[in-house]
Amino acid sequence: MASHRIERIDAMIQRELSVLIASKVKDRRLQEAPLSITKVKTTPDLKMATVYVSILSDDAEKKQVLEALKRASGYFRSELGKILNTHTTPALTFKIDDSVEYGMHIESILDDLKKSGQVSETLPDEDDF
Repeated sequence: MASHRIERIDAMIQRELSVLIASKVKDRRLQEAPLSITKVKTTPDLKMATVYVSILSDDAEKKQVLEALKRASGYFRSELGKILNTHTTPALTFKIDDSVEYGMHIESILDDLKKSGQVSETLPDEDDF
């Protein structure tokens, strides 16, 4: 039962942080960066929440955006405290999620293989398994 509660809190944190970053934060590094929150993982005691962000840019800009997020984490926490119906508001830790970039990289490799004729463009039938 508690895991469903944590999942709801994770989704709420993800949604509210996205809104805060898009509309209330004045730091131009966060306003201009191609940034999305991909996942939030909160500890069962609600003391800590790890926020995974996808930033589609070069490594230098990723570091700047991550630093801006860390600097604004107190503001984010206070704003979340006004919204969440929990006894404590979790402290936020931000980490870069490279899964989107990795997926794009794999997709480009597959496209290259299809163009060279090394991979069939059709999917195998279920009977093939």
